[in-house]
Amino acid sequence: MISLLTPTHWKDYELIDCGDFEKLERFGNLVLSRPEPQAVWKKTLSENDWKKQTHIRFKGRSATSGEWVKNSAHLPDRWNVEYKNDDVTINLRLGLTSFKHVGVFPEQAVNWDYISSSIKKFKTPSPKVLNLFAYTGAASLIAKAAGADTTHVDSIKQVVNWANENQELSKLKDVRWVVEDALKFVKRELKRGKKYNGIILDPPAFGHGPNGEKWKLEDHIQEMMQDVVQLLDEEEHFLILNTYSLGFSSVIVENLIKTSFPQVRNLETGELYLQATSGIKLPLGVFGKFNTFK
Repeated sequence: MISLLTPTHWKDYELIDCGDFEKLERFGNLVLSRPEPQAVWKKTLSENDWKKQTHIRFKGRSATSGEWVKNSAHLPDRWNVEYKNDDVTINLRLGLTSFKHVGVFPEQAVNWDYISSSIKKFKTPSPKVLNLFAYTGAASLIAKAAGADTTHVDSIKQVVNWANENQELSKLKDVRWVVEDALKFVKRELKRGKKYNGIILDPPAFGHGPNGEKWKLEDHIQEMMQDVVQLLDEEEHFLILNTYSLGFSSVIVENLIKTSFPQVRNLETGELYLQATSGIKLPLGVFGKFNTFK
């Protein structure tokens, strides 16, 4: 069965509407409108409704960059939001970047809940969790807050610094920060004989390592999966693979996991989406996840 999952209890986030290649979202008290390539249908709310509700709008200059236009000079460039589930609470610093992102992918909250609930079920004291392509660190902080010894790997120093800011905001400490190409790091951990109870992968369609290493999802994901499953603790583990690429279906993710790790148990695959208050669903990537407990 393919699951369709959406965050259900994030008070500081709301997708208000989406369509005509845009989305209207509330982060805390601020409402932003920004581009969304998946929103190929028409908006549910009127242009007037969008205009009335928007505090800050992203105006694209090219396919990859643009500028934020505020309806008041007093609006901040940076602000904080909280995420809370039954197990943990974290705080995240958001910011207006020149490439339309704000520092969090809200649909990932579904995966955060899976991470914290899996860690709480582990019998292993201080389980080890590895977060690859870890961005600004929400998943790393969820794992840390749930009691895991957490390693965070990303190839871009600025986002790792941002993740460290989020750690301080969340009053957590001792996440291990690694600025490195994810595939290189995994291969080195294999040589060292390291094992992890939890592994999180959220690879981009394209990317670059700190030394110019190239990452292309369809070219490298099989090699990554073959390597990464060897790092899993045999007795007690979870793994999440999340991909956001228009050409990838959850069946591809299922095949990747089953061929890399034939002994997989409790496998769940599906699609993540955000439910708009206006009634429409915004699909935002596919996932595969599995766990095993003592």
